[in-house]
Amino acid sequence: MDLATQSERPQPQYSNHLKILRTHRGFSQGELAGRAGITRQAVSSIESNLYLPTTAVALQLAAVLACRVEDLFSLVPSEEFIEGTLISHLPPQGQAQPHSIRVKVSTVGTRTIVRAVSELGDQFSFAVPADGYVTEPHGKLSGTTVRVKLSRDREAIQQEISVAGCDPAIFLLGEHLRRQKDRTSVVGWTMGSMTALQALQRGEVHVAGMHLVDPASGESNMPFLRRSLKGSGHEVVTFATWEEGFLVRPGNPLSIRTTADLTEPTVRLVNREKGSGARLLLDQRLQAAGIAAKHIRGYDCIAFTHFEVARVIATGQADVGIGIRSAAQHFNVDFVPLQAARYDLVVPKTYLKSHPTLTRLFDTLASRPFRNEIEALGGYDTSDMGKTHALRAR
Repeated sequence: MDLATQSERPQPQYSNHLKILRTHRGFSQGELAGRAGITRQAVSSIESNLYLPTTAVALQLAAVLACRVEDLFSLVPSEEFIEGTLISHLPPQGQAQPHSIRVKVSTVGTRTIVRAVSELGDQFSFAVPADGYVTEPHGKLSGTTVRVKLSRDREAIQQEISVAGCDPAIFLLGEHLRRQKDRTSVVGWTMGSMTALQALQRGEVHVAGMHLVDPASGESNMPFLRRSLKGSGHEVVTFATWEEGFLVRPGNPLSIRTTADLTEPTVRLVNREKGSGARLLLDQRLQAAGIAAKHIRGYDCIAFTHFEVARVIATGQADVGIGIRSAAQHFNVDFVPLQAARYDLVVPKTYLKSHPTLTRLFDTLASRPFRNEIEALGGYDTSDMGKTHALRAR
């Protein structure tokens, strides 16, 4: 069921400022009625919202009061509700929890997906506007149906693009789309590579971003995608190639250069969650070096984003973690490169046909202004940005 069929669309309501303008001009109901050529009872009924005037009467009233018709009467946006599938959960209601929960709403294929804005994280949850509000009892679990009061019009919501992945630069795509006077918004839900791909397969997002390097072939992403996705129903498009490595404290005081250095008892690691590209890289290096995870202090200390890893190290809570160069630069920590990895975007071909603006995202991706902006962030190689890769079996 799509967004249009799920919406409840009440009859339009009108704002009525006749009484305010009449009294401001110093007219009684009778005086206004006489000048406008209608009865006093008609004026009273209009002011009481018992009678909606015809166009001719509205024009007469506006002429007498020396104003525009829209100053007297205007449409009031009516409340519109939709139902959608909740992904993750709503926070439980408590003293610190407001009655309404801010949510994002997206149309993914034939489904309406609802997520709490708070899941964007501390920074983005205050910068990204809500699409609506859930006012029903909180604490509902993922997969249940929730009712949302919309705060944006349906067309804008239908143009929203949901991207799962771990590259925060994805939000810049939305900004560049808006520079073209496009109403499309791009919302990035932070997830590790495999979690993002699974969300795409469940029909919860439009696009999944991933950076997984196959240790046998050294190839990025495609070996994993060929095992996970059947047939050729997806497009794979390169976003950029970035450097992955050790993020270490400024000056690298513990001289961390190799995986073996992580076994030193004074070294504290901050790890990424299972299924992320950074976690895969660490586990591959540990296996190649014959090092068991239990010998790494902090292996079970988890951060869920590249920026969170960098922040933990910058604040002295850990000494090292796997991440990308751009995150190290942003938090002014040092970087020890380990490998280059390609960050690809995966999208079902059916979404490219059914979504009203999804193809514009990839057009923007290949544009020179967007490439210039990504390159200026540092740590990104955009030479293959926009390049497609075939999913044919090997």
